[in-house]
Amino acid sequence: MSDRTDEMSNFSDNEHFREVLDRARSHPVSRRMVVQGGVGLTALGSLPMLNAAQARTGNDREDRDGRRGRALDFDAVAKSVADEVMLPPGYTFTVLHATGDRLSPQVPAYSNAGTESDDWSLRVGDHHDGMDIFYIDRQGRYTDHETDRAVLVVNHESSADAHFFHAAGQTSNGVPGKKFSQFGEWDLGTRPELEALKEMNHHGVSIVEVRFQPGEHDGKGMDGRRAFLLGKRRENGRWTYQVNSIYNRRVNGQTPMRIAGPAAHLADIQQFMVTKFDPTGASSRGTLNNCGHGKTPWGTFLACEENWAFYFNMPAGSAAVDAKTAASRARYGVARTPLTATASSGVSQGWYTVTAANPADQSRFDRWNISAPGATAAEDYRNEPNTFGYVVEIDPLRNTTPAKRVTLGRFAHEAAVFGLPKPGQPLAVYMGCDSRNEYIYKFVSEARWNPRDEGQGIAAGNKYLDEGHLYVAKFHDDGHGDWIELSINNPLIANYASYAFANQADVWVNARHAASAVGATKMDRPEWGAVNPKNGEIYFTLTNNSTLRNLDTTDGANPRAYKDADGRAGSGNPNGHIIRFREEGRVDATSLRFRWDVFLFGAEADAGAQVNLSGLSADNDFSSPDGLWFSKASGICWIQTDDGAYTDVSNCMLLAALPGKVGDGQAITVDNSLNGATGTQNTFIGAALGEARLRRFMVAPKGAEVTGLTESADGKALFVNIQHPGENTPALGSGASFALESQWPGNAGYGVAGRPRSATIVITREDGGVIGL
Repeated sequence: MSDRTDEMSNFSDNEHFREVLDRARSHPVSRRMVVQGGVGLTALGSLPMLNAAQARTGNDREDRDGRRGRALDFDAVAKSVADEVMLPPGYTFTVLHATGDRLSPQVPAYSNAGTESDDWSLRVGDHHDGMDIFYIDRQGRYTDHETDRAVLVVNHESSADAHFFHAAGQTSNGVPGKKFSQFGEWDLGTRPELEALKEMNHHGVSIVEVRFQPGEHDGKGMDGRRAFLLGKRRENGRWTYQVNSIYNRRVNGQTPMRIAGPAAHLADIQQFMVTKFDPTGASSRGTLNNCGHGKTPWGTFLACEENWAFYFNMPAGSAAVDAKTAASRARYGVARTPLTATASSGVSQGWYTVTAANPADQSRFDRWNISAPGATAAEDYRNEPNTFGYVVEIDPLRNTTPAKRVTLGRFAHEAAVFGLPKPGQPLAVYMGCDSRNEYIYKFVSEARWNPRDEGQGIAAGNKYLDEGHLYVAKFHDDGHGDWIELSINNPLIANYASYAFANQADVWVNARHAASAVGATKMDRPEWGAVNPKNGEIYFTLTNNSTLRNLDTTDGANPRAYKDADGRAGSGNPNGHIIRFREEGRVDATSLRFRWDVFLFGAEADAGAQVNLSGLSADNDFSSPDGLWFSKASGICWIQTDDGAYTDVSNCMLLAALPGKVGDGQAITVDNSLNGATGTQNTFIGAALGEARLRRFMVAPKGAEVTGLTESADGKALFVNIQHPGENTPALGSGASFALESQWPGNAGYGVAGRPRSATIVITREDGGVIGL
C-alpha cells in the first residue's frame, strides 16, 4: 500500500466496531451474552472473561509444553535496520526481476540512471505488490499442477518514488533535498511528456514467464530434469525469468479494458463510463494503483485497483460539477472542486498538465482533467474516475482484453480472495476497502462452480463474476456478523439521503455510499484478505487507524486505545491487527451470517500487557500487518508489514504463523489508559501462538514494504516482493546534494548499483526442503 492508503472519506454516521461492544458493557443482558456465551457465541462466549495477561499466560504455557501440535522449523530472524534482506540460517534468496528490467530483447538493459528514452511499456513496472504464479503445461495451457514453466503476474502499485527512474528526479529541476510525493509537488507547473508516459506505464501489471532450472545431477544416476519431475529438487536449482518469452507483456495505465457486468444492467453500467474516449461507455483505458490481488479457480489473475482517486484533477478556472457527481466524488476522495489559481500542482501526478508533441496523443493526458467543459459527458472526461476502482480480470496466458468486473463493486480494492470452491455451489469472493473506517465486502456468484471451467480464461470470468450478489459486513456484539446485500430494492439504499441512487448499476458504481446506507460496520483499514485452505476461515489485516484517539472510541475488534510509545504513529491503533471469521451454515458461500474473533494484535514486545495483547516477544513482534497469504503446501499464514510506527527499531518484515481456528482463544477485558484517563473494553482474542507458532522469517532492506507473496506448488520456493526500498530518499539533485536511504538490490549484486529498485525475490532452503517447516 502507498502513503495515501489511509485517506478517509467515510463521514457517515454508521457505527464503528468501537461502538459494538459498548452496548454489551452498558446493557446487563447483552453483557451476559458476551461474557457467558449468550445466543450463538459458542466457543468464544463460553470462556470466562479474563484480563489480557491471564489469557496470554495460559496459552503460552500450552505452546511451551507442545500440546498444540506442530511448530515452525527455523530460527527467528532478529529485528534489523540494515540495508539488506535478512533470512534465517539455511535459507537464501535470488532476485528474479526488478523495476525497469526489460521484457523483450529489443529493449535495452536498464541503466538505473533514469536515462531510458522508451515509454516503459516493455519494462517491468515499479512498486511490486500482489502476485501469483500460473503453471503452463506441455501444450501451453494453464494447469494448477506444478511444472518447470510458469507465468508470474505482478501488480505495480504506485509511483511515489518515480524520481528514481527519471535522470534528475521527477521534474525536480535539480532542487536538492526535496522528496517528490505522489500527492503532488512537482517543481515545475507542468510535466514533461516522457516522464508522464513512463509513470503511467510502470503502473498496472507485469506478466513474465519464469522457468525452474534444476541442477544437472542428483548424485543417484538421475538427470536433473527427471529429478525435478519427481519432486527431487537440486539444491542449486533456481527460478529465472525469460526475457524473450511470447507470454511477456504489460497491462498498464493505457491498456484498453472492457467494462463488464450483468447483461440486464450493462447498459445502465455503461452510462456511468461514457467519455470522449468511448461515448458508448463499453470500454475504458488502463488500470492503476494495483495493490492486492486474487487468483480465480479457473486460472486468471485479479488485479485490484486501490488508491486510484488522486490521479485526477480539476484545473483552476474549471466549472463546478453537478451535485450528484460531487457527492459521488466526495465519498471516493476524487477532486470535485477546481484548483485555486495559485496552486502549482495539486493532489495528483500532474499528468493532466502535459502537452503532447503529437496532437493525436493528447487524449492520453486530457483524461486526467475531470472538469466538464463539454456539453455532454461524451465530449470530455468528467466520468473518467468512474472507470477506476474495480477488480480487473486478466488472463495470464492469453492476450485478451482485460475486464473490469463492475458487479464486485467500486471502491479502494486491496485484494479479492476466493472462499474454498465446492463443485455445484456458488463461489464467494472476499474484498477489503483499504481506507480508514471503510468496509469488508463479499461477492457471491449466481453460477455454481464447475471444475471443468478450469483454464477457460475470461470466458469463465464472464460466467462467474458478472452475475451475482454483492454484500457488505455488519458485526454484532454477540460475536456474530451479518452479510447485507447491496440492492436497490433495499429501502435504506433506495431512499438514502446522502446520495440518490438511480438503479442497481449506480449501487455497484457507488458501493461505498450503498454500504453506508445499510449501516455496514466501519473497520480499521481492511487491507489484504486470505482464506485458510485447511478450514475455509477468512482472515483480514486491519493495518492501523489513527482516528481511534480516545477511550470512547474503542470496540471489540479495536479494543486498544494507546499512544505510540515513541510518538512515531500517534494515538489510537498505531500497530494494527488481524481479524478472522468463519461463515455459518452448510453452504459457506451463500451464508448470510458469520462468527468472528481477533487473530493477532500487532505490538512492540515491550509495549505492556494491555497493548501487547497477543503476548509477542522480540522474536515475533510486529506492527501494521498488510500483506496476508496462506500456503497450501505448509499451512503457514504469511504476514507482511508496511509500517511507520516501529521502523526506528526494525525495517518491515515477513512473519510465519501456524493459526488455529475461530473461537480457540478467550474473551478478555482490556484495561486501557490514555492521556490520564482509564477504561475497559471487552473483546475476543485468538489463542496466543507463542514463538513456536509465530516467528519473524525475514526483514527487508531500508525504507521497503514487504508485500505480495506466492509459492511454488510444492512449497519449496517462496516468491516475495520488496516494494519501494529507500522511499525516504529526498528527490534526486546533482552531485552530493542527496543521500540514498537504500541502494538495494544493487548492493546485493543485482543489476547496476546505485538507486534502489523494487524487486521480486525467490527464497529457497539450502537443503531444498519446504519453506518454514
